[in-house]
Amino acid sequence: MIFRQEKQKRKERIQIIMTTVAAGRSKTYDLVYSAVFAVVMAVCSWISIPAQVPFTLQTFGVFMAVGVLGGKRGTLAVLVYVLLGAVGVPVFAGFSGGIGALLGNAGGYIIGFIFSALVMWAFEHVFGRKPVVQIISMVVGLIVCYAFGTAWFMFAYTRSTGPVGLMAVLGWCVFPFIIPDLIKIALAYVLSGKVRKYAR
Repeated sequence: MIFRQEKQKRKERIQIIMTTVAAGRSKTYDLVYSAVFAVVMAVCSWISIPAQVPFTLQTFGVFMAVGVLGGKRGTLAVLVYVLLGAVGVPVFAGFSGGIGALLGNAGGYIIGFIFSALVMWAFEHVFGRKPVVQIISMVVGLIVCYAFGTAWFMFAYTRSTGPVGLMAVLGWCVFPFIIPDLIKIALAYVLSGKVRKYAR
């Protein structure tokens, strides 16, 4: 009887150790994947065309991060990317970085990436990862990014230059990006489905 109890206790201790090791390994993978996709977003930002808000592949990187890693890890990757830029690492468009980039006219769109990821995470949590849900979450996340970024642009531009109308800002910062961003959503959806199986 005593022998059986001791054997059972050893099994329980082994299970606890294995669970702890698995949890630690999972957290390590989370950090590694998040770091990798933060780098992917940086590379996407460096491919840019100068404008009031530069044309980049940043939104594609955001959609890929959440599409491949899921809501939690994808949002962490986006947060890591933004924080790297905030402390001065040149991960934003034009190899820029620093808190000034976030406080500038276009900074709201960068911060908006975090809200996009959070929206996509919320959709995933509530509705699962069905294909239609992923596409809708990307579109809604993009709209949220546009909304936050446009509001910030108007505030920052008015403070530094003078009053500006909503339609003018939309013409500079949103309308030219709609079709390219929808194409990025389509590409991110297709590619994330293929890459996801390698990022378990």
